[in-house]
Amino acid sequence: MAGFLSVLRRIYLSVYNWAVFFGWFRVLYLALNTLRESNYGKVYGAVERPLQLAQTAAVLEILHGLVGLVRSPVSATLPQIGSRLYVTWGILWSFPEVRGHFLVASLVISWSITEIIRYSFFGVKEALGFAPSWLLWLRYSTFLVLYPTGISSEVGIIYTAIPYIKASEKYCIRMPNKWNFSFDYFYAAIVALGIYVPGSPHMYQYMLGQRKKALSKIKAA
Repeated sequence: MAGFLSVLRRIYLSVYNWAVFFGWFRVLYLALNTLRESNYGKVYGAVERPLQLAQTAAVLEILHGLVGLVRSPVSATLPQIGSRLYVTWGILWSFPEVRGHFLVASLVISWSITEIIRYSFFGVKEALGFAPSWLLWLRYSTFLVLYPTGISSEVGIIYTAIPYIKASEKYCIRMPNKWNFSFDYFYAAIVALGIYVPGSPHMYQYMLGQRKKALSKIKAA
């Protein structure tokens, strides 16, 4: 029974990883094609739906960690996925005014290249039981550039959206109300920006540690 469940787990994770891989591949293709044929202001319109689908699918990775399908700690997965979902839905989808910013193009390209490499790595590993050393190197090295560009784009887009968030009062809850509770999305966005300050270096250091462990296996082999 345990052997059957193990095979079932590998099949499921292989399908999941390759499905999301193709989603991100489409995002990258559409983004680059739009940049070639038009300009950065048109990128979001071209990638909106596949970007939303590919990024939202990552919620399953939190569940994978919670139920023990993967060994990745939820404490590391949750902040990264949460911040991306916030930018995808809480900023880009919610405030159309920022969609034409050049940082959207750099965000989409940074995210998509990162995820194409990551999901292909896990897809190959689940399907074959191992990943080639060159793919392992890509998985744990490209973030050295793509993580800073992605994070900088996220912060820049949130910052750009701040005036529109304040003016619109979208998602705000004002007193009085039956819950006796108030919420201001403007201040929530400020807090989100503040979290990036200690959170980004912490995540970068964590990934550097993971890189050191992963690449030591290549040297040992």
